[in-house]
Amino acid sequence: MEKLIEKYYRPRLPHIWCPGCGNGIVTSSIIKAIDKLGLDQDKTVIVSGIGCSSRASGYLNFDTVHSLHGRALPVATGIKLADPELNVIVITGDGDGTAIGGNHFIHTARRNINLTVILFNNNIYGMTGGQYSPLTPTDSKATTAPYGTLERAFDIAELAKAAGATYVARGTAFHANMLVDVIAKGISHDGFSLIEAVTQCPIYFGRQNKKGDASAMLKTQRDNAVTVEAAKKLSPEQLEGKFKIGVLHQSEAPEYTKQYQAIIDRAQKGAK
Repeated sequence: MEKLIEKYYRPRLPHIWCPGCGNGIVTSSIIKAIDKLGLDQDKTVIVSGIGCSSRASGYLNFDTVHSLHGRALPVATGIKLADPELNVIVITGDGDGTAIGGNHFIHTARRNINLTVILFNNNIYGMTGGQYSPLTPTDSKATTAPYGTLERAFDIAELAKAAGATYVARGTAFHANMLVDVIAKGISHDGFSLIEAVTQCPIYFGRQNKKGDASAMLKTQRDNAVTVEAAKKLSPEQLEGKFKIGVLHQSEAPEYTKQYQAIIDRAQKGAK
């Protein structure tokens, strides 16, 4: 791990994350996936939005963009269109990616552009003080919902699939080795990839909802996550209150930058 730190991290300590936050585990999983694939650092760009998770890009030794709130995907789309040979990875959170960035999310998935999105899902807006997000479970408390949220949460994996994503996976901070694997597969996939990384926020979500400390929240991930393979053997009643981890969906569809280049080629031929 020391060699990975020297190679892939910028010397920016201390970091901003709270004690017990799972964002460091998820960030480490991204780095391990990149290293596993042997990606060229000079050909890999990491784009993030705004939020606790999005601060990860500042710690990583790549060409990085810490963009505007909710705008990581249009920035990443521009980078990928400008140079389709680049590996473009997007780091976002449940608020940044699905609230102010929700419209960009569904249309980037619809286009099936070859971007890999790692969405850190801690069920809360952490950096701004614990407001509820579109992924906060119903009836959960937040600073903007002191009596509990009324709204139903998105299932971001199902939303991505319905919008047209051709690779959808989920992992957790507890299941870190699996998280590395599904991120690596997403990066290797030729099309839009979403990896939902379920992680814990013991300060703003955990305290308000009496979830215990970080270790207790990690145990909750352990006890409620079911692999895709194991879920096939369980009844709907047995799956109640559980969530699936692993590769949830994979399909093939035309990739956007290749289609875009084909239009350019046709236009250039027609102009001659």
